[in-house]
Amino acid sequence: MTSPYTDLARPPLHATALKRALVVPGGLYTELRVVAETASTNADVAAAARAGAAEGLVITAESQVAGRGRQGRGWSMPPRSGIAVSVLLRPDALPPAKYGWLPLLAGVAVVEAVRRVADVDAALKWPNDLLVGGRKCGGVLVEVHDGAVVVGIGVNTSLTAAELPVPAATSLALAGAAADRDPLLRALLRRLADHYRQWLAAGGDPVASGLRENYLLHCSTVGRDVRIDLPGGASVSGPAEDIDADGRVVVAGTAYAAGDVVHLR
Repeated sequence: MTSPYTDLARPPLHATALKRALVVPGGLYTELRVVAETASTNADVAAAARAGAAEGLVITAESQVAGRGRQGRGWSMPPRSGIAVSVLLRPDALPPAKYGWLPLLAGVAVVEAVRRVADVDAALKWPNDLLVGGRKCGGVLVEVHDGAVVVGIGVNTSLTAAELPVPAATSLALAGAAADRDPLLRALLRRLADHYRQWLAAGGDPVASGLRENYLLHCSTVGRDVRIDLPGGASVSGPAEDIDADGRVVVAGTAYAAGDVVHLR
């Protein structure tokens, strides 16, 4: 599909400037690659992890043609219309049981960056869907490969209504917000690094690190009636009461670690 946007409206990422800002001595990020097109940035980072890449590798693509969302859903992105980025983390000092908070941690980084840079009222739907105007504008997919963690993040910046993967979604441009990818990507990666290091320093404790408090601040799921469509086809409905110590959503007294949440009116 041909985009109505011109190249001027969808400028390329400035790889040199991004590297200069993010790959710094003492920082989390050790390498940043900007690629023209890829099937999946998560798959690229996972392959690099298997080959022994160090923590802090970042791969971002101008176009992603076979990306993946949660529950195995596909997610593609026309050239220069959004952010598709994946980061390699190696939280080796923590037991894998602590990793359940990493998807929520990434969600907090995304929503904080979007609120700050795009100047729009954004929120999170459990666990990490980015909502703008009540519609999905981005999301997070975290995968674990032999102890290495791949954090994949996607944000729709300048997609038109015709380009959206599903009609119920949105983009920053459609919401009337700033959609410049360079400052947004920079802010997103900085917030991710800050929250990740605080979480590590607290031994993966979401309370001591401030992560749980920050998540609840931005989460629009807790406090409303929801339906959770569970793996296998079953569903449950009720009030979303809390996020427990493992990052699970508590609905009508029961904690759920996986499922698609639908906010009910």
